[in-house]
Amino acid sequence: MTALPEKIGKYEIQGILGRGGMGVVYKGYDRAIARGVAIKAISKGSLDEHALKHVVARFRHEAQAVGRLVHPRIVQIYDYGEDDDVAYIVMELVNGKPLSDHILRENGYEISEVGEIIAQLLDGVGHAHAARVVHRDIKPANILVNSDGRIKLSDFGIARIESSNLTQIGDMLGTPHYMAPEQFLGAEIGLEADIYSVGVIAYELLTGRKPFTGNTAEVMQAALNAEPALPSTLQAAISPQLDQVLLKAMAKKASNRYRSAGEFAAAFSAVIEASREPAVAGLPDAAALLGAARMIAATSSFDLTLAPGNDDMPDATGDSAISLDTGVKKGRLLVIDDEERILSALKSLFRDRYHVFATTDGNKALDFLRRYQMHVIISDQRMPVMTGVELLRRSREISPHSVRILLTGYSDLASIVGSINDGEIYRFISKPWDSAELRKTVAEGVTIALEIANTKTTTADLPEKMEAGVLVIDKGYDLQRVARELVGSRCPVFYAPDLEAALAVMLKHEIAVVIADIEAGHEQIMTMLKILKQENPQILTIVVTGASDSELVIELINQAQIFRFLNKPVSVRLLKGHVEAALQRYLTFRQTPQLLDAHRVQAAEGIRSSSLGQRILAGIENLRGRWFGNK
Repeated sequence: MTALPEKIGKYEIQGILGRGGMGVVYKGYDRAIARGVAIKAISKGSLDEHALKHVVARFRHEAQAVGRLVHPRIVQIYDYGEDDDVAYIVMELVNGKPLSDHILRENGYEISEVGEIIAQLLDGVGHAHAARVVHRDIKPANILVNSDGRIKLSDFGIARIESSNLTQIGDMLGTPHYMAPEQFLGAEIGLEADIYSVGVIAYELLTGRKPFTGNTAEVMQAALNAEPALPSTLQAAISPQLDQVLLKAMAKKASNRYRSAGEFAAAFSAVIEASREPAVAGLPDAAALLGAARMIAATSSFDLTLAPGNDDMPDATGDSAISLDTGVKKGRLLVIDDEERILSALKSLFRDRYHVFATTDGNKALDFLRRYQMHVIISDQRMPVMTGVELLRRSREISPHSVRILLTGYSDLASIVGSINDGEIYRFISKPWDSAELRKTVAEGVTIALEIANTKTTTADLPEKMEAGVLVIDKGYDLQRVARELVGSRCPVFYAPDLEAALAVMLKHEIAVVIADIEAGHEQIMTMLKILKQENPQILTIVVTGASDSELVIELINQAQIFRFLNKPVSVRLLKGHVEAALQRYLTFRQTPQLLDAHRVQAAEGIRSSSLGQRILAGIENLRGRWFGNK
């Protein structure tokens, strides 16, 4: 056995994640930024001269194809390198296993589970297609399932960039069971080939078998000439409508398939949704809600139950981030967790104060939200099929005025950051929770949601020019230069190297967004961000950090309501998107100031009464009144 190398390039090697026909995937570590990575390496010595040139060219092409794809459903590529011994690609380290492993272990998937898997997969495929990258080898072995249930599409080794001629017509590349007919014929390959492959995977997940089986020649003949068995004849729960969607995705002619991943996703989602119970008519009063909960429980193996509440709001114990309205009656909570013991504990904690709905099924929860307004949604993060982040993201689209709380028992930094960037949560609660603190947080959430429940919200459009600007706090000038390049034509971009300079800028100029490197003055800047959100919740904050301390990030989430996080090295595309989203939210706050209630944070007296806190308060005491008027 070949000895494990100590390093490849600048990356320390910690172990082997897998082996392939031409190379090895190592677990590596980038000490410069304290990040684990996966390194796919090809040994040049194992190939003859002719093969080496072709394989390394294709390997380099993979890095180029995927390096420009930044998407939560695609394994990100960080770096590419070569030396005399190896060519290697440095990638995002995914803590999970291929979907193929899960298929081998599972006895079958619920239709709703397949719907969620395919929705995630098509989301990533659609992003690649929009960048003119066709994967051409989508199969369960190339779909990684993260430890929290999210999927990541990997291994673009034979992907084709639209402008690239590296792979010529006549090449037959792919994995036979998942290859489109045109791939067997060596014809020109377009995005329709990926649509076909996803259709095959959906077929396999739903029925427990592939459309065509046998050796390569037998599979090729069947793919070219035969029709697969109708999925509904193999699985009774599958509807004829779902049959039609799958057969269209796997049509023999590429022109007869869906024209895009988005079109396929919409059709597939529609037939999944059609299998659900019809909505219950009527107003969501307590009796109707109880009836709906019972109906859903009676028609599903999942338990969506209602714990009856009384008319009393909880007492406000301790400091609260908002002024609790003790006259509010019957707040409604929706709790989602895959552990029954957690659901029982939360129902017991809140049933005397609210109407509490509880379920282990994220899809049932989303369906319930479409029917009835919930004031607070509490979701666990680590759940099968649909993560808490994904559920809260989708719940935000369905019920934007519900207050969202993420509950989790682990501290994976990437997932914590994702909960903010994707789910826009109100608070992050760690397991085991403090009951008094959780009661207070939920009471705040109910009060906020009831206040803004009937608010008419129109998302503001970004004008070409804005008076409000962006303040960049960073010891160096790089971040400011990038921000000026990205949004400087739309709004002013100001720079401050430290706390004092930042306060001086805010006194002189209207600031909509603060971009802060928390390593620039660290404790001082963190304290400023917390107090700024207490006093001026209209200002949105984007934190840039190279830190790997999840507790620090959770602290910023709960005490400073950070709008977005960006890890170093900073993705310019993500930074631009986050800044524009923050500017848009600032303008929406101007139009609908009552929405600011959902962004209030606890006034931590220990911070405010310190000499640093007093100095910051003196510097920003009149900002909100200046721009929004006192509320």
